[in-house]
Order: sequence, then C-alpha cells, then structure tokens
Amino acid sequence: MSTSRRNQMAGRKTLPKNTRRKKKRGRKMLRIIMIPLMILLLFLLFKSCIQKKNQYADVDATQPEMDVQLLDVNPYSRPGTTIDHVNGIVVHYTANPGSTAQDNRDYFNGLKDSHETSASSNFVIGLEGEIIQCIPTWEMAYASNDRNADTISIECCHPDENGKFTDATYRSLVQLTAWLCAKYDLTADQVIRHYDVTGKICPKYFVEDEDAWAEFRRNVQDALEKQ
Repeated sequence: MSTSRRNQMAGRKTLPKNTRRKKKRGRKMLRIIMIPLMILLLFLLFKSCIQKKNQYADVDATQPEMDVQLLDVNPYSRPGTTIDHVNGIVVHYTANPGSTAQDNRDYFNGLKDSHETSASSNFVIGLEGEIIQCIPTWEMAYASNDRNADTISIECCHPDENGKFTDATYRSLVQLTAWLCAKYDLTADQVIRHYDVTGKICPKYFVEDEDAWAEFRRNVQDALEKQ
C-alpha cells in the first residue's frame, strides 16, 4: 500500500457503533413513516379520480326546472317558424363574460326594437344553473346558421374569458341536453357545437379542449342511460 493511501486510510474517521445504530434506526423509521404516507397519497389520488368520474352520476334525463319567458314573435329573434323534425342539439356560449341568463334573454327580445342583428336561442342557462326558455322547442331560433331549421339551441353563460362554465351551469346543461335528447329520440352523438356547423370558436372552452367536449357528451349519454 502506498504512503498516500495509508495516510488517507489513517485520516478516515470510523463512526462509533452507537452512532451507526442510531442512523440505521433513523433510516428504518423513515421507511416506516414513508410507506403509510405513500399509501395514503395513492388512496387520496384514487378517491379524487373516482369522485371526479362520478361527479355528475346523479344527473338524469328528467325535465329540469325552467323559467319560460318566450320572446315576442318578431323577424329578428323569434320568427315563429315551425321545425318539422329535430335532428340535433347545438351548444353555444354567450361570449359575454359575467352576463346572466336574464341579460341574454332580454337582449334577444330587444332585437325586435333595435334591429341590431338576428339572434336568439331556444334556451339560455345562467351562471347559477338557472334555465330560461326563450323559444318553444318546435320553433326555430336564430343561433346555428345552416342548422337553425332542424336543431334546438342552448346558450350558456360563463364567468370569464376562457369560456369555461360554472359547475351549476354545466350540470344544468347536461340535464337539459339529456332531456331534449330523450324527448326527440336523439343520441349524445347528435349533440354538437356551433363550431361543428360553421367553424366559429363556440362554445370556446369545448372547442379548445376536445377532451372536455368528449367528457360532456359522455355525461349526457350516462344521463340518458338512467331512463
């Protein structure tokens, strides 16, 4: 052994046995503590996933409560044109963050006087899940361009610019959509976005997050299967 190697060995300190035992016990205790913590973390993660999956398990296809406030018949928002056959449900968003269902219903009705544009929807869902019916389901609304004549439109309020609906709005949307599908013998595949008709970014959140849109349709289908 070289002189330098012997010097290195001589300079190395050997820990007392009791210190080594304490360190060994410390590592053992750490493992004992960490294993239950990991199990608890995995359990909480699993529970969170299950709760998220079943968050809308209680929503069915029964008729939801709604406030019927039909628009006045006029050329700008309620033409009074009968729909011969309903072939789909179209979901929209208001693109007016923070506005209420009442605000949007009143805007549609006011078009008879302002003549600002032609626009309306069969239903508007508010930030707290309230539903206002503006046009009968057998009448055409001015909402979905080329699909006005064979679809029912649902306009949804949203709190901010990203367009994501509140939980209350979302729940009402699932139930209302499922009820309309049951009423007109439609499937969740016949529920579409305004985007699917024209390419317009509407409803924004469901266009930008395809997974969220797919999940919504699954929620509608699950509600339909509870009939």
